[in-house]
Amino acid sequence: MASIDKPRLASQLTSGADIVIQTLVNNGVDTVFAYPGGCSIPLHQALTRYRDKVRVILPRHEQGCGFGAQGYARASGKVGVCMATSGPGATNLVTTIADAKLDSIPLLAITGQVVTPVIGTDAFQETPIVEVCRSVTKHHYLVTDVEDVSRVIREALHVASTGRKGPVLIDLPKDVQVAQTVPDFNALMNLPGYRVDHLKARPEQIAQMAAAIKRAKRPVIYAGGGIVQADAAEELTRLARRLKIPVTTTLTGLGGFPGDDDLCLGMLGMHGTVYANNAVDQADLLLALGVRFDDRVTGNVAEFAKHGKIIHLDIDPSEINKIKPAHMPIVGDIKHALAALEKIVEPPEDLAAWHAQIAVWKREAPMAYNRSSENILAQQAISELWELTKDRDTIIATGVGQHQMWAAQFYKVRQPRCWLSSAGLGTMGFGLPAAMGAKAANPDALVVDIDGDGSLLMNIQEMATCHCEKLPVKVLLLNNMHLGMVVQWEDRFNAGNRAHTYLGPIDDPEAIGLGNGIGPDKRYPNFVAIAEGFGWQGRRVWKKDELVDALREMIDSPGSFLLDVQIPYQEHVLPMIPSGMTVRDLIRE
Repeated sequence: MASIDKPRLASQLTSGADIVIQTLVNNGVDTVFAYPGGCSIPLHQALTRYRDKVRVILPRHEQGCGFGAQGYARASGKVGVCMATSGPGATNLVTTIADAKLDSIPLLAITGQVVTPVIGTDAFQETPIVEVCRSVTKHHYLVTDVEDVSRVIREALHVASTGRKGPVLIDLPKDVQVAQTVPDFNALMNLPGYRVDHLKARPEQIAQMAAAIKRAKRPVIYAGGGIVQADAAEELTRLARRLKIPVTTTLTGLGGFPGDDDLCLGMLGMHGTVYANNAVDQADLLLALGVRFDDRVTGNVAEFAKHGKIIHLDIDPSEINKIKPAHMPIVGDIKHALAALEKIVEPPEDLAAWHAQIAVWKREAPMAYNRSSENILAQQAISELWELTKDRDTIIATGVGQHQMWAAQFYKVRQPRCWLSSAGLGTMGFGLPAAMGAKAANPDALVVDIDGDGSLLMNIQEMATCHCEKLPVKVLLLNNMHLGMVVQWEDRFNAGNRAHTYLGPIDDPEAIGLGNGIGPDKRYPNFVAIAEGFGWQGRRVWKKDELVDALREMIDSPGSFLLDVQIPYQEHVLPMIPSGMTVRDLIRE
C-alpha cells in the first residue's frame, strides 16, 4: 500500500488543497461533511493527510452533506463545513445553502470547479455555482489564484460566524487545488465594508428600552432565532424571570427560553398557541428580539401587534422596518444589549392583571388533543416522548410538515441548540441528516428526528451514513401515508379534493381517502424493513397501549432505531390562523 504524505510545513511549497485543510484546522474546524467527485479529488486526498485532526463524514447525497453540516452548526454553534464536487455535486448543495441563509446558520460550502482555462465553455460537470447561489449566500468566492486560498478560507469562516450568521460559498477550481505555493496562514483579511464589531446598542437606546418596560402594563417578549444564534438564551431567561414578562418564541427561537417555564407562552403565529397570539395582539409593549416578522408569524401585517409599541432589536440593519415598522428600532448584538439592559432596568409596576388575563386564555384554550381517539395521534406520541426524555440531554430534529408543527407545540424544548428545524425555507428531508450532524457534534446526547413519511423519504439514504459512520440517531416516524400539511390545506381550502397527496399504491382505497389503513402490513413502504436493511433496528406500532413501551425501546437502543408510529391522516394541526389573516380568524377545531 502506498504511503500517504504528511502535511507540509508552512515554509514548504504546499498545494492549494492542503492549504484549504490546514487553514480549516488552524481555525478550529474538526469535522467536515464531504462527498467526492472529479473536481474535488485533491481536497479529499488532502483530507486523508489530516485524519488525526479532521473527521470526514461521508453522506450518501450532497444534500446530506449540507444538512449534516447544518445540524452540526445548529447544535454546536460552530461553523458547519461541507464539500462537494462541481456541477451536480454543487447544485445538490443549493437547497441546503438557501435553507441556511433563511435561518441564519453559519455554513461554509466548498465546491470543486473545473480548471480555470475551461470555465465558461460548458465543460463536463461545469456549473457557474457562484452565479447560481449569489442570492442565497451571505458571501461567495471563486478562487483563481492559489495565493489567495488561505486568506479566503479565513474570511469565509469569519463572515459566516459573525454579525447575522449565514452561509458562505467558496468555489475552487481543480488547478488551483493542485497548484503550489508557500502559504501565508496569517495574511490579513480583505473585507472592505464588512464591519460587525461596532454593532452594539447605544447606552441611550438601552435606557429608552428600560423606560418603556418600566411603564408597560401588558408587555410581551417575542423571541426569535437570533436569541439562539447570539447565545443569549441565558440573558433572556434571567431578564424575563426578573421582570416577570411572558415570552413567546418563533419556530427557530424554541429553546431560547425554557418551554416549560410558567412565563412561556409557547410558539406564536399560524400554528402557535391561542394565548400567545392573543397576548401579542393585546400587548401594549412588544419586545421583538432577534426576529424578522416572518409572514407565518404576522399573518396580516397591518393588524399584527397594532395595539402597542414595538421595540425591534436585531443584529441585521436590513431587517429593521423591513416588514413591520418599529417605534424603537435598535441595531445591535442581542447578548450585549440584554446584559446591558439587565443592569439598569426596573420591573413594570403591576402586571397582576396582565398575568391574570393570560391565565384565563390558557385555561380557555390549552394545547390539547383528543385523548379518547382509538388511534395513536401524533400529539400523543410527541407528548410521551417529551415525558420520557425531558430530563435527559436530548436534541430534537424535525422534518417539515404537520409533524414539525406538532413537535413545536408539544415538545417543550428547555435549552438552546436542542431544537433543529428548517423554518424559513421549510425543506422536507431536513430532519435525518440534521440529526446526523447534531450527533457528530454531541456524541453523548440522545438525538431524535421527529419525522413524517413524506419528509423522511427525501433523504432516507442517510440511514446508511448513520450506520457506517457510527452516528446512532433515533427516528420517531409519524406515518400517515400522506403529505399531511398539504392534505390539511386541501381539506380547509379546497373542499377536500385530493391532488397527489396520498403516498400509497394508487389502486388502494386510501387513494380516494377511505379508511385509516392502520395496522400490520397495511402501510407502504415497509419502513421497518428499510431500516433493518440499513443496519438499524426498527419497530412498527399502531396500538395505543404499546406506544410508551415502543418509545422506551427506541430511546434505550444502543444503535440507530426507527419507530414507525402509524397515525390517521385526517388529523389537522390546530390552532391555525389562515395565511394573511389575524388572530380573530383563528381556527380552533
